[in-house]
Amino acid sequence: MTALQRRARDAAPVRVPFPVVDEVARHCLQEEEPETVHIEVHLPGRLDEARLRAAFAEALRRHPRVLMREAPGRWYRLRYAWELTAEPDVEVVRFPAPGRNALRDARTRALTEAPALSSSPPVRLEVVLASGPVEGSEAGDAVGVPPRGTDRPAQDAGCDTMRDRPTPDTTSDTMPDHPAPDTTSDTMQGRPAPDTTSDTMPDHPAPNTGPNTMPDRPTPDTTSDTMPDHPAPDTGPDTMRGRPAPSAASGTVLFLTINHTALDGPACLRVLATAAELYGGRDNSPAAPPVRGAPGTPPPAVAAPSPWSRPARVAPGTPEPSPGNGLLVTELPLPRRPRGAPYTVNDQLMVTTALTLAHWNREHGARPRPLRITMPVDDRPRDAGMPIGNGTRLVEVAFAHEELTADADRMPALLQRTAARTRALKAVPRPQLGRGAALLTAPVTPVAWRAALTRGLRRAAAPWTSTTLLSNIGRIPYALDFGEEAGRAHAVWFSAPARMPRGLTVTTASTAGRLHLALRWSRALLGHGDGAHLRDLFEHYLHTTEVAP
Repeated sequence: MTALQRRARDAAPVRVPFPVVDEVARHCLQEEEPETVHIEVHLPGRLDEARLRAAFAEALRRHPRVLMREAPGRWYRLRYAWELTAEPDVEVVRFPAPGRNALRDARTRALTEAPALSSSPPVRLEVVLASGPVEGSEAGDAVGVPPRGTDRPAQDAGCDTMRDRPTPDTTSDTMPDHPAPDTTSDTMQGRPAPDTTSDTMPDHPAPNTGPNTMPDRPTPDTTSDTMPDHPAPDTGPDTMRGRPAPSAASGTVLFLTINHTALDGPACLRVLATAAELYGGRDNSPAAPPVRGAPGTPPPAVAAPSPWSRPARVAPGTPEPSPGNGLLVTELPLPRRPRGAPYTVNDQLMVTTALTLAHWNREHGARPRPLRITMPVDDRPRDAGMPIGNGTRLVEVAFAHEELTADADRMPALLQRTAARTRALKAVPRPQLGRGAALLTAPVTPVAWRAALTRGLRRAAAPWTSTTLLSNIGRIPYALDFGEEAGRAHAVWFSAPARMPRGLTVTTASTAGRLHLALRWSRALLGHGDGAHLRDLFEHYLHTTEVAP
């Protein structure tokens, strides 16, 4: 080691004060519900361990802002600070032992084990080499795998969705019970399905909501000319209930787990795209963003709810005794949108989320209130110079209770109003968490005092916290192509923390012409059956947004 290298190693690390978002997140950390972001990337082939470790290490060096750890300090310091490091403190890339439960266990770790802030970088990449059927999970791993004899995308993500089940009877006076958990992972292995009629897994009947809580619609005819891209599922010997059999012998799933106090999902996806380019030698430059259609004729105005009115909360379902988050991922068709429509897919997803939660709350007898949905807005470029960190700003889209109807005649106006609201919110410059948070984090008192004040204000403001968060990543801008052997990503899921008082987050992204939906909830609010029911409602209402402007 030369004298210059020793001097560089022994020099004091560069310190960067915590930005506003990082400080507020640091104040409010809880062990029961780790603040993690989970990114799940499915590849058709295999990765070489040594090459991947080298590529990801070089990607970290090319984005040096990710190589950081929380600097130690005394209680009376005025600010938290990040220490930037030249190299990782820990081994970032891990290869868990393959096995039947490898995918499920990796998802569980992503929700329960946050990378430590005291070690650089606060990121973990797990590579599941053989992801077989997922026993006891709401998600299978047969995503994007076409049935034998066809070159079209898979109709399903390995989950029970409304395409594979009879359409629920929504004309009766009561809503049906929540569907039993998906047991295909067991039945496909030749094992008996779990007994869901025992006392350990009770039914969850929903309250009587009257005859018109969910509009009737026939099961979509996937063989008609109106849906040419989504043929009826192959029901041959390699499928079960219209879905392809999972491949347990090939394929790779990358799990990127991020401590959200330090970084967000888009920033770490940029790092992963750099690693893919270094590994496979193929271009992973970001694609141009989609263009929003021109604004149409303004729809009739609807009075926006007062910002001081208390928004609706997600009605409790069947909570679980253990703390933490639950997760459900599924794959859906992208909603159709007329060419030149004055709204985007993001607006359709916003309306879908609002209608889903309004329906859920009606089922559970919640008092009607306006809905507020938090929406992250990310203005950063996606190229190699993208700023790394927590770079999104949060805005809130409000919906009056009266306008949340799935009536086909009123849907175009609802979509256009939503587009006008989101367009206006994105155009207004504002601090990431608002001016109040910027004032709260001003370094004029010891950071420990500000931490106690922040936690107290958070508890006091809980009734005015938004109903839920919808994070639509949009079309994944990178190919995530790892070369000829591993291939390019055919499914990418994100999930965001779901702490109370919201208790539910909805995250969407699109890859290879498919919509990848992740529902993540606090177990103090909802259970697994609730998540499956919310997924079905989301799919139903997503279909209702496919209307002419």
